[in-house]
Amino acid sequence: MIIQIYEIQTPEEAEKCIEAEVDHLGSVVLSENEWRDPLLKETVRMIQDAGKKSSLIPLFTHRDNIYRTLDYYGPDYVHFCDNLVSQGKKVHDLKPFIQLQEGVRKYFPEIEIIRSIPLPRKGTEGTFPFLDIAKPLEAVSDAFLTDTWVEEEPVTGFIGITGETVDWDMAKKLVEGVSIPVILAGGLSPENVGEAVRKVVPAGADSCTLTNEQGSDGKPVRFRKDARKVRKFVREVRMAEVTVKEKKEQLERKLEDLKERLKDREAALPAHSVRPHQLLVIEELEDEIMEVEKELRRLEGM
Repeated sequence: MIIQIYEIQTPEEAEKCIEAEVDHLGSVVLSENEWRDPLLKETVRMIQDAGKKSSLIPLFTHRDNIYRTLDYYGPDYVHFCDNLVSQGKKVHDLKPFIQLQEGVRKYFPEIEIIRSIPLPRKGTEGTFPFLDIAKPLEAVSDAFLTDTWVEEEPVTGFIGITGETVDWDMAKKLVEGVSIPVILAGGLSPENVGEAVRKVVPAGADSCTLTNEQGSDGKPVRFRKDARKVRKFVREVRMAEVTVKEKKEQLERKLEDLKERLKDREAALPAHSVRPHQLLVIEELEDEIMEVEKELRRLEGM
């Protein structure tokens, strides 16, 4: 399971996460006017030299500026986190975003694409159009990342860094509804990530705000990671991963047993005069096998 930590802007911050055995380290290019940052470039190289993956968020949308940014930094992933939903929960026109990602794939085939999919806060009632967003973008993305949608985003035009927990039920439906990996993010902390991973069973877990240091006002300090929190976050994800693997093994044994029972039932059917209750038992076994296989496919995608 992928463990990803944002916002890593300096070699010193990267070192904390590398020592904690984080897999993906994410950075942010904050301005298209000051997009060239030698220190950030050094950070990306340090991450890659350590055998980890670098992910880069450009907080701007102009295609040419994104291209030159990718050419300069050369990350492993580019991560797009535009807010694709209006305050009225209407999906924006996705064509420009799809075209941008098609262009990145064409000109930077070595760089994979992560696309943030907005989801509402945990416990939100009603519907939310996350699959209407995910499905059109699936073919031009290598992975999705969930993040918490709020009416007024902290960074205008983009989702993320709210510190608010995303709706895990909807996140689970996203994992089950698409064929590419989904990294779970949105208000994940060392205290709740284990529970989240066990419930959603994503391909990875991501944290930004709630693994930062706290200032004297009790609020997270941007771009400063708390090494203790990062280590605990990693530990909790790995513990949850073991639990999920044990569940997978249990399901594999159950599937084998169900298939044996089905085989025995089919072999015991008389050549003539099959009774309805006999067919019903077989159909019930077949349905149970299908459900177990579906759950196994989901677990294997983590």
